[in-house]
Amino acid sequence: GGEVNGFTLDPQSNEFILTHPNIRIPPRGNVYSCNEANSEGWDEDFKAYLKALKTGDNETGKPYALRYVGSMVGDIHRTLMYGGIFCYPGDSGRHPKGNLQLLYKSSPMAHIICAAGGMATDGKRNLLDLEPKRVHERSPCFIGSPDDIMEMK
Repeated sequence: GGEVNGFTLDPQSNEFILTHPNIRIPPRGNVYSCNEANSEGWDEDFKAYLKALKTGDNETGKPYALRYVGSMVGDIHRTLMYGGIFCYPGDSGRHPKGNLQLLYKSSPMAHIICAAGGMATDGKRNLLDLEPKRVHERSPCFIGSPDDIMEMK
């Protein structure tokens, strides 16, 4: 739990103004965000989950849209405001343990999303329960609306 607040820079005063108090992530979204360039190396269960999102053969019965900016902060911001799921799984090729650093990428974004009522996992465990052994340790990363994360699991 916790509280997430959004601030916007006011160019007149050159100060940040509270514009979005107590942000809560929607329980479910209709957008998924992932870099599908690595999809050939993803496990079959995750590929089946994405196919269900694309076709509408999922719990909502409606297809999801793909939105991937390629900037984790931008993708997470959209997920926070509108719901959905951000995914960066491991793959059998160059990134078997994922490609995002746990300590300074995945965990901070997971903290924000979880404080706003969302969920974050490496596919098996809560991202916020993981303790990195090395500064640059990487981990798979799935962050978003609680209903979307639960369906993905």
